[in-house]
Amino acid sequence: MASGVKPRVKVPKKAAAGDAITIKTLISHKMESGQRKGDDGNPIPRSIINRFTCDFNGENVVDVKMEPAISTNPYFEFEALVPEAGEFKFTWYDDDGSIYEETKSIAIG
Repeated sequence: MASGVKPRVKVPKKAAAGDAITIKTLISHKMESGQRKGDDGNPIPRSIINRFTCDFNGENVVDVKMEPAISTNPYFEFEALVPEAGEFKFTWYDDDGSIYEETKSIAIG
């Protein structure tokens, strides 16, 4: 597991049924492309967040595949329709097999 990895998510606490809401996500992750060499002359192993998904009540909203050119601390902002109250689940997948998750609930009001 990479050190210092911290996911952050911003979701409105409530919305009207059928509204499109804006969701913002950021994960603190150093990201290493695998192209650089360390002080010892050996390649630094690749370490990137290679996939990000967002599900709402078990249904996929966003699924993004990332490549080594992705920046440090990847940020995503997107809209999602909210048909009912429920829970968003955000998942980031790391090259080392680590999985980072965050959940946020939204109410209809």
